[in-house]
This record gives sequence, C-alpha cells and structure tokens, in this order.
Amino acid sequence: MANRRSTKRPSPSRRPASRRPDRRSRPPQRNPRRTPPRRRQVRSQPRFSLFRWLQDLRLKRDTDFRPDSLENTFFEKIYITKLQRLHLLKWFTLIILCICLLAIQDVIMSRVTLFGTTTDLIPCVLLLITVMEGTDIGSIFILIASVLYQFSGFSPGPFSVGLLSILGILASLFRQAYWHRNRNSILLCAGLALMLYEIGVFVAGVALGLTNWYRLPAFLITGVLSWMIMIPLYPLIDRIGQIGGSTWRE
Repeated sequence: MANRRSTKRPSPSRRPASRRPDRRSRPPQRNPRRTPPRRRQVRSQPRFSLFRWLQDLRLKRDTDFRPDSLENTFFEKIYITKLQRLHLLKWFTLIILCICLLAIQDVIMSRVTLFGTTTDLIPCVLLLITVMEGTDIGSIFILIASVLYQFSGFSPGPFSVGLLSILGILASLFRQAYWHRNRNSILLCAGLALMLYEIGVFVAGVALGLTNWYRLPAFLITGVLSWMIMIPLYPLIDRIGQIGGSTWRE
C-alpha cells in the first residue's frame, strides 16, 4: 500500500491562484494596430479677390487654344514699312492743313477786305508745297490738288487746273535750275508763280466777260497779300515736310 501513488487531491488552501484577469477590475486594452480615426479639418474658404480673378482669367485666356486664321485681313496683306507710314502721315497732315486754310478763306478771309480785295489762300499753299517738294513729287501733287480744288467749288473756273499745274511745275524747274534750295529762293519762286496765277485768272475773267480791265489792281493786291501769307506758312510746311525725312534730291 505504501508503494501506491497517493490519489488524494490537494486541499483547497494549497491550490494555485487563478491567472484569469478580472475583466471588471481592469480596463479593456485597445488594439495597438488600429489607429484612431483623425478628425477632418474644415478649411475656411478663401475670400473673393478681384485681382486674383483677373489674373486667373488672363492666364486662362493665354493658355486657350487659338487656331490659325485661314484668311488674312486686308491690312495684313498690305505690308507698310515704318518709313512709308511716316510719309503717309506727312501727306495726311498737309491735306488737313489745306482743308483748314480752305475753311479759313471761306469763313473768315472772305469777310475781311483790304483795298477792296482779300487773300487767296488755296493757290498760295498749293504752289508753296509744290516748289518745296520739287519737280518729281510736286508735279504730281499740284495736278491732283488742282483737280480737287476745282471740284470743291471754290476755284474761279476750270482754267485754274491748268494754270496751277503749269505755273507750279515751271516754278519748281526754274528754282532747281538756277537757285539752291533755301527759304528765300522757295518764297521768291512760289510768289512769282502766284502773281502770274492771279494775272492769268484776271485775263481769263476778262475773256469770259466776268470782270473788267479796271479790276487789275485788285487782282495784283490779292497776289501781294497772298504772297505775304507764304512767309508764316513756310516754317509750318517745312516742319511737316520733315516727317519721315526728305526723299527729294537736287
């Protein structure tokens, strides 16, 4: 009996303590692998800025695709250099000057009389520009300008086209042949051409029965007064003629 194993159970006092944790006493442990969810940050909307809106609109416009135009416009087909634009500006300014003098002659000078006569500004400025530009350009200018002067309704008659054209070209040729290009020679040649024009108008008026012989001094006074108007007109036309440089050579 002594060799037999003891089958007695240990007493309750000697039993080992239970290793089970008390769920009530200890708080539950979180899973370390599971991260807590982050709170979503609410971003404040930016305020409206006009400058930024215009800048974005400009960038969008620059980056937009623009297909090439199939047909060129009229101004894109005609290529005009900078020098040609300046020459066009010069002639446009001279045309405006002639129109202004035409209005002054019709509105103001027609009411101002001196010794029973007045000035004749349009032939004065046309002949002055012709002599200043020379024969090559001046001959074309005086021909076109005299025709326009005739159709404007202010010319004394159709014969003024021939008188202005012939006298302007002859005055330019005479100055280029005998005198250098300066202020005195230009004013002298243009003034002589203007006096001959007034005499030609007087002779044509007598031939057509529009005036009498005793009106000759009035025509001569008109020529002298218009000749004096050339003196203040010369610096103005000379400054306008310097736009784009002078293409005229002796």
